Amino acid sequence: MAVEEAAESCGSHAAATAAAAASGGGAAGPATSSSSAAVAAQARKQQQQQRHKLEVYTEVLRRLHESGLPEARAPGFDDELWNHFNRLPARYAMDVNVERAEDVLTHRRLLEQARDPAQRPAFAVRAVQVSPILDGNQTDADSNTAGEEVASRLLNRQQSIHPPPAFGSSTNLEALALEVSKSQGQDHDSTSDNGRSLYRPMHEITFSTIDKPKLLSELTSLLGELGLNIQEAHAFSTNDGYSLDVFVVVGWHDEETEDLVEAVQKEIGRIEETQAWSSSHSWSTPVENMQIAENPAADRVEIPTDGSSEWEIDVKLLKFGNKVASGSYGDLYRGTYCSQDVAIKVLKPERINADMQREFAQEVYIMRKVRHKNVVQFIGACTKPPNLCIVTEYMSGGSVYDYLHKHKGVFKLPALVGVAMDVSKGMSYLHQNNIIHRDLKTANLLMDENGTVKVADFGVARVKAQSGVMTAETGTYRWMAPEVIEHKPYDHKADVFSFGILLWELLTGKIPYEYLTPLQAAVGVVQKGLRPTIPKHTHAKLCELLQKCWQQDPAQRPDFSEILETLQRISEEVGDEHEGKHKDKLLGGFFSALRGRGH
Repeated sequence: MAVEEAAESCGSHAAATAAAAASGGGAAGPATSSSSAAVAAQARKQQQQQRHKLEVYTEVLRRLHESGLPEARAPGFDDELWNHFNRLPARYAMDVNVERAEDVLTHRRLLEQARDPAQRPAFAVRAVQVSPILDGNQTDADSNTAGEEVASRLLNRQQSIHPPPAFGSSTNLEALALEVSKSQGQDHDSTSDNGRSLYRPMHEITFSTIDKPKLLSELTSLLGELGLNIQEAHAFSTNDGYSLDVFVVVGWHDEETEDLVEAVQKEIGRIEETQAWSSSHSWSTPVENMQIAENPAADRVEIPTDGSSEWEIDVKLLKFGNKVASGSYGDLYRGTYCSQDVAIKVLKPERINADMQREFAQEVYIMRKVRHKNVVQFIGACTKPPNLCIVTEYMSGGSVYDYLHKHKGVFKLPALVGVAMDVSKGMSYLHQNNIIHRDLKTANLLMDENGTVKVADFGVARVKAQSGVMTAETGTYRWMAPEVIEHKPYDHKADVFSFGILLWELLTGKIPYEYLTPLQAAVGVVQKGLRPTIPKHTHAKLCELLQKCWQQDPAQRPDFSEILETLQRISEEVGDEHEGKHKDKLLGGFFSALRGRGH
């Protein structure tokens, strides 16, 4: 449908305005001749996304009007629906099943309920069914009936007891349904009644609440406590700070939803005894031996010490330069302290709460204990709210992540091995000191002006528990070990799994599972044994090391001392016995360009 036709058919002022923007009209105007190709390409992509969003909106609106639902006849409904689409990212419109227009109303209603603290998290449960894909391994004889099978499948879909998921054309789900039908010995040419059993009964659970760090971990933990296995997940954040998280799960004993709704509500109630959904607090496990004031306005965040506080910095002695990075909870500046070039991580005062104070205290507690050439050096901290900040040495080379993905750098094998050895030395030191990083990834590897790589960011690191295992979930899904994703006890071998993923990232220059959402990747890692594909011509020993690092069983993964030995042998084979020699040559021009600029 043309954009202009879509705007006319919906009769919405908001949609008509969007149509003008999508077609290149409006105040923005066409790109000037001085615009770069990248900017122009980005503008075209945004226009295409806006066009698609409008077309989806128009089709959903048409279906809702035809449904005769009272909500769709309310004054101003057209514009309210358009505002709903605009609150959510473009991929919401890309993924939502327009044939299930009423699901969009459910999402809108849950997001509105989440505005009320007393209703958080708002959630909805329903039974769904997925049609299995046809087996691609058909014989020639089977191919004669392929058309009949397709027709039968479409007929069965019309006769299905339950609707498909809201984001429902997933081949993963269809393949799962086919597996079940095969395991049960079902025949594709069965009668209509039996054909219904080709659909695998599942449940779709949709949550909405305040968006916050670790929310997905908390939701997956909640579902895990109920004995549910996540088959598919879609997570969205609105532009005004709310979340919409949709899970397709199996494992509930009954297709009826009444008991499941009650079980979800009971589990939420259990959690609320210690954690408040409606607050900005996450469900982080309290840090042992940390005495931290619950009042953000307290005089000082209490850090466990050995009686000395020489690392306490007077904020007046810090000179702030350019802001080099910014996040939801803090900003990173380049600056100086007593004439030394430093990096200053400042927590945003308006976002400080008890949980953030815990993480801040833990980071200071760990960083002041470590000193190694492959760990970013801690200089000091300001622990008097609202000026909470951590000061470290300044790393002029920036992060390995930025080098790979923003500057499109490539590590040749000798340099790659050198980087991997730097990381392994830093991690081996941390593990020897009973420190588990828990968020090891290329974004947390920084390079100095000489190309030396150092492990950074201990915001979620933890001192190893006396029992040797830990259970609090953390980290970033694409790099996270399966036992951490599943909220099972874990130890230092979780860092080894993450190292294997980042080693693959160094090798390929790609983001792990780039075509999946982080949560979809996590489900694949745990339930389907998903791992990144190793390039065909990878060095044999490096290929073997990758596979060892990301073994499902932590006990089968090597220690970093073993990893270092393997890397040393690879280094000798590729003729780089002096590990930094080629790295400096490869990256020298890049570091020269970055010298004097931000991380």
